[in-house]
Amino acid sequence: MKLLHLDSSIMGEASASRGISVAIVERIQETHPGIEVSYRDLAAEALPHITLDAFMKLDVGADVQQFLEADIVVIGSGFYNFSIPSQLKAWIDRIAVRGKTFAYGENGPVGLATGKRVIVALARGNVYGEGSPYAAYEHAETLLRTMFGFIGADVEFVVAEGLGRGDEARRVAIDGALDRVRAM
Repeated sequence: MKLLHLDSSIMGEASASRGISVAIVERIQETHPGIEVSYRDLAAEALPHITLDAFMKLDVGADVQQFLEADIVVIGSGFYNFSIPSQLKAWIDRIAVRGKTFAYGENGPVGLATGKRVIVALARGNVYGEGSPYAAYEHAETLLRTMFGFIGADVEFVVAEGLGRGDEARRVAIDGALDRVRAM
């Protein structure tokens, strides 16, 4: 069994999503001894934005192959300007590949990455969850849910939000996310 662990926060050691993604990977290692883990830091080793030349070669790209070989994908993501980091978007652009992760059938698109589990550790400075006054501004979880659903993967989220509302709110949000990880 293989796990691909990606982090995309630019915050380094101060990143909540990185700490939560590490906890998720450790929890999976507890329940799946011997799982092979590959790690990529998309902020430290950012992929260039997609170009036409790169787009034309996606079907033979290393990124889509690494994604397809993983049984579980754990992603740590910050929330910048109402969406995901551009580093993560650059990676997504390389795994959404016609003929590899999706196809078009008679009734529209068909996901080809079925059976793959994707777990996203998402950290947000404000509260954007369902029912909040700012829910309409949330475009990270919705983008990732749409994208991974489109390619057929099962996606779940561990969200810590309200991190920018002071030290106590940050601690409570991170502790709550880590409690959800321990319950996985």
